[in-house]
Amino acid sequence: MHNEIVMAGFGGQGVLLIGKMLAYAGMNAGNEVTWLPSYGPEMRGGTCNCTVVLSSQPIGSPITKRPHALIALNLPSLDKFEDSVRPGGIIVVNTSLVTRLPRRTDVTVVPVAANEIAKEVGNAKAANMVALGAFLGASGLVDKKGVEGVLAEAFPNRQKLIDLNKNALQRGFEIGQAHTAAVAAR
Repeated sequence: MHNEIVMAGFGGQGVLLIGKMLAYAGMNAGNEVTWLPSYGPEMRGGTCNCTVVLSSQPIGSPITKRPHALIALNLPSLDKFEDSVRPGGIIVVNTSLVTRLPRRTDVTVVPVAANEIAKEVGNAKAANMVALGAFLGASGLVDKKGVEGVLAEAFPNRQKLIDLNKNALQRGFEIGQAHTAAVAAR
């Protein structure tokens, strides 16, 4: 197993956090992992992305030009990374902020209104967790329970945040699973 995932959005959307969580969950599951953040000098409000590589074998490089998946939380991220995703890959799109779906037909597109769902579960800042959940539901790459276990480490002594983020993750997971099942049924 070897998978490369790019997560991208504006600074402040929690892109780097969900990348770390995916990496830690993969590591806790016994995989080799790398996490490579990239962000501009403007930080909050500027663009940022990270690449997570999960593998059953040692990883030669944390850099990828052809990821297996993309989580795009905003339109500039979709514009920048859409064409780099490998055929057969997955693109999760935050339709709350992205005004178009990917143009490609050789990838699985998972549209999720992450911001609206995050507001429904109690905090708009949990949109990143909704998107991560959608990716997990669509890909099955890492066990959702493994990511939930990392939440306690990310938010120690903050049970309210842990519960909120678990709910956001679960809602996204259900959307990812349902979308994948609907695509498979066609």
